[in-house]
Amino acid sequence: MSEVQKLRLGVNIDHVATVRNARGGAVPDPVRAAKLAEDAGADGITAHLREDRRHITDTDIDALMQTLSVPLNFEMAATPEMQQIALRHKPHAVCIVPERREERTTEGGLEVAREENSLAHYIAPLRDAGCRVSIFIAADQKQIEAAARIGAQVVELHTGAYCDAYAEGRFDVRDVELEKLRDMAVFAHSLGLEVHAGHGLTYDTVQPVAAFPEVIELNIGHFLIGEAIFRGLTPAITEMRRLMDEACG
Repeated sequence: MSEVQKLRLGVNIDHVATVRNARGGAVPDPVRAAKLAEDAGADGITAHLREDRRHITDTDIDALMQTLSVPLNFEMAATPEMQQIALRHKPHAVCIVPERREERTTEGGLEVAREENSLAHYIAPLRDAGCRVSIFIAADQKQIEAAARIGAQVVELHTGAYCDAYAEGRFDVRDVELEKLRDMAVFAHSLGLEVHAGHGLTYDTVQPVAAFPEVIELNIGHFLIGEAIFRGLTPAITEMRRLMDEACG
């Protein structure tokens, strides 16, 4: 009997860079945070190089590629500039996300069905270069089907609506969103897609999603960086890892 694959934890270090950039200078260093996360049990590091460079910078990506011994998940908008940067570095994975200048953080999933033809052509060189291509999408059957058709290997399901409903005490909505995530994880897996999930996950919300057998990676960032202020980055990640492992046990 084959061994069950351990649920992977990807730690997003964007908001270490947000704190650094608020004042300028070199501290806190997101690369140092990435190495701490790696030592604390992270299976990968996620970094989003936004077009406006509001947190992670090109220099950070250069340093992460040179320093990390775990895979880098390079989040990026579907622009020619980002494609060229990804092709130069050839990270383990690229995750295509929607991006608007006026948003504070990624607000929803990528509209794949409407842009199917252009996205198929966009990701082809990335796949040819050896990058695993992930698409960050809502838990929506139409978007999952389109992601499969364009040749993505991975879908990352946006957990924000579920987490927001929990935080606001709208537990009936929380339950609906969780069921939607569960159903779409099963559906994506049935199409041969690798299933990841993330956005807004906390200690209070992670376990129900971690328990989905089809989900093999969670990407968590903002909450862990915030929690690190109070307990330190290593203990914050260790606790998240413990909760994930408990949910899968």
